[in-house]
Amino acid sequence: MKPTGAIHHIDITVRDPERALEFYDFALPLMGFQRIADADEGPLWAGAQLEVGLQTARSDAPHAHDRRSPGLHHLAFTAPTREAVDALYERLLAAKVFIFDPPADYPDYAPGYYAVFFADPDGIKLEYVFTPEWPV
Repeated sequence: MKPTGAIHHIDITVRDPERALEFYDFALPLMGFQRIADADEGPLWAGAQLEVGLQTARSDAPHAHDRRSPGLHHLAFTAPTREAVDALYERLLAAKVFIFDPPADYPDYAPGYYAVFFADPDGIKLEYVFTPEWPV
């Protein structure tokens, strides 16, 4: 039986809504997302099968994102080609976005897995990944 599960949307809590809006307005369109009408809680972008939203964090929230604590480890976006991964990487570098790992092959993850890992303004780890067999 073919899997039918899907993620409808992801909301990301951010410390500085203006800074986060500037970052995601830059990065998400480069990965195929389009800004849509904002919700009461914050801005929204739509991709082919996923919406991404921003919400303001509580003022007493921790000041550093820890991928190893319970919660989100990282968020991976699908790239259509290896060249798209490389192109995003170049744009991220030009914008002085923190890069965890430059584009590379990760054959232990899956055949043809090619990705770049970078951070949003709150240090949340993001990934842009191409795999030739996606979707499965």
